[in-house]
Amino acid sequence: MEHGGSQPVLTQQEAFARIRLLRSPNIGPVSYRQLIARFGSAGAALDALPDLASRGRGLYRPAKAESIEHEITAVRKAGARYLFHDQPDYPALLAELDSAPPILTCRGRLALASEPCVALVGARNASAAAVKLARDFAAGLAEAGFTVVSGLARGIDGAAHEGALSLGSRATIGVIASGIDIAYPPQHASLQERIASEALLIAEQPPGTEPRGRHFPSRNRIIAGLALGTLVVEAAPQSGSLITARLAGEAGREVMAIPGSPLDARALGCNQLIREGAVLVQTPEEVVELLQSFTGAPRSRFRVSDGAEAFDYAELAEAEWNPDSTEAVAALLSNGPVEVDELIRQSAASAAEVHMALLELELAGELVREADGTVRRA
Repeated sequence: MEHGGSQPVLTQQEAFARIRLLRSPNIGPVSYRQLIARFGSAGAALDALPDLASRGRGLYRPAKAESIEHEITAVRKAGARYLFHDQPDYPALLAELDSAPPILTCRGRLALASEPCVALVGARNASAAAVKLARDFAAGLAEAGFTVVSGLARGIDGAAHEGALSLGSRATIGVIASGIDIAYPPQHASLQERIASEALLIAEQPPGTEPRGRHFPSRNRIIAGLALGTLVVEAAPQSGSLITARLAGEAGREVMAIPGSPLDARALGCNQLIREGAVLVQTPEEVVELLQSFTGAPRSRFRVSDGAEAFDYAELAEAEWNPDSTEAVAALLSNGPVEVDELIRQSAASAAEVHMALLELELAGELVREADGTVRRA
């Protein structure tokens, strides 16, 4: 994703068009990027959407302008601001993700996201000892100059935020699965407001959005994407914290875990991570040592990125629609997730043709993109 100050000044008209494009049906972060790359601007992409999406698949209507006006009013009322993917203060590490959110809403000190960040996550029903450990680790990491990122959930997440807020730096980022104006869980309403007022609160969903199950993996990718590494304090084998760790590993970031007793089910997830290659850590100093020397080559072996060459979306500007490629790709899809590289290998089509086919299928509501970059039939 392009990042930095080389982009032309974002006009109010184009900013409005970008929000409208992202809020239109069946458009997510990846298809948004592809449409901008193909048509050059959100305004041009909006004009092209009905034709692109309706090739034999019915009518398509972008988001109504009136609903975007209401959204912008709600963002301002919440005391928040929009952050677009190509603005200079968009977090550089997050921008490296292929699925990085094109638009975020945020409240607070955005500069915290450009400091060295560490994600600290774990169980909602955490043990008292693990909650204290998370609080102490967060305080130690913040004192060492790191911004502590977490998801404002009960248990470990809340303790991580509280630990970082306990110091004068107040270096923490809360990433929520709801809109910027919705407090979730309700018992963390005061903590969420304190983070927004003293530190940084980030949301991907539009204001007024209540959190749903599918929003949490998307939130987790932001948590992992902001950080040099992810530390799991305590987690059961099927917890969302392990999703965050997996996403961190696939992004080529450090994955760390604190070991626990094999007699405690809440520690089994961390022990599993360590067995699969995450770095075992027992003190904040060990985390600091790992991340201060991080050069992009993690010591952990947990689901490290396979190094596949990224597709340059600029190629979509010249790509032609090939109905045969779209049919071939559609035939390869199933209810099970599959990597896009595998579709390219099996379809005998070019990478640009496969990405165009996936874009058309997504716009038609026939394709779902998962937070880890895989795709499946809707």
